[in-house]
Amino acid sequence: MKLKFGSVEENVVTREEFPLEKAREVLKDEVIAVLGYGVQGPGQALNLKDNGFNVIVGQRKGSKTWDKAVADGWVPGETLFELEEACEKGTILQYLLSDAGQIALWPTVKKHLTPGKALYFSHGFGVTYKDKTGIIPPADVDVILVAPKGSGTSLRRMFVEGRGLNSSYAIYQDATGNAKDRVVALGIGVGSGYLFETDFYREVTSDLTGERGTLMGAIQGIFAAQYEVLRANGHTPSEAFNETVEELTQSLMPLVAENGMDWMYANCSTTAQRGALDWWKPFRDATKPVFEDLYNSVKTGQEAQKSIDSNSKEDYRVKLEAELKELRDSEMWQAGAVVRQLRPENN
Repeated sequence: MKLKFGSVEENVVTREEFPLEKAREVLKDEVIAVLGYGVQGPGQALNLKDNGFNVIVGQRKGSKTWDKAVADGWVPGETLFELEEACEKGTILQYLLSDAGQIALWPTVKKHLTPGKALYFSHGFGVTYKDKTGIIPPADVDVILVAPKGSGTSLRRMFVEGRGLNSSYAIYQDATGNAKDRVVALGIGVGSGYLFETDFYREVTSDLTGERGTLMGAIQGIFAAQYEVLRANGHTPSEAFNETVEELTQSLMPLVAENGMDWMYANCSTTAQRGALDWWKPFRDATKPVFEDLYNSVKTGQEAQKSIDSNSKEDYRVKLEAELKELRDSEMWQAGAVVRQLRPENN
């Protein structure tokens, strides 16, 4: 259906117009091979299985993620296979390895993309930056995308709770004439609340900007800046953390999620409202140039190249853990660990 978002009309698919029963019918003869069991793999694979689809998992034997798949109920030799065997068995290959992993495995995957199969992504990276990744799908397969707007962990949690996480969908290549039905059925199957239309380029540029911006990078930067100012002015770690992070995540963001920013403002004190209305534009004006630089770095492919270069190095995981440890060991997040333990539901 077409829905207006503000003044802009967009294509949206809901569960009402494309129910789960229809999705099962569309995919009844398909073998969905979920390649990779890291970030998105577990949530999507388990949701598809629980929704009644024919799903197998491909993962490297002997890895921690292989063991995780076994712990989640996937049976070696029946529903869990080495990556190449899963590629051979699947009619839809859900390519959910990391971007670096996709580059490394591509020669194997491409070999098993026989005519009529579908190659499914949850990120437009590999195909959009094909000059850097070498991922160029053959012309006789469908190339489709469903990108849940959240982590695989959130996708699974919301599914178990009977909720849904909205997702984008895109068709890069329709070789069979059935790509639209296939991609929408998969989107419903993995647990999407609704699906909005995009393309591979817009998905990856918005995603890379969001991850580096308000979703992760910018929010950590803003948290750190406010926390450091409060601490430098004599506020205790618990007070600085509560005023910077805890109140936002536990009280205010749920209100925004429920009914929007204006409703959250309306449910705060008049003093808070006045301050927020006075200061949101200075913050916008101060950060907009940073976002413009960020988007330009994404658009020109610089961010993609940085990711490929760093994530392909043998010591990537070691360096990543060191950087994450720096965050984990910072006073702000050490304070956060204590605050979380003190929440009433944890006592």
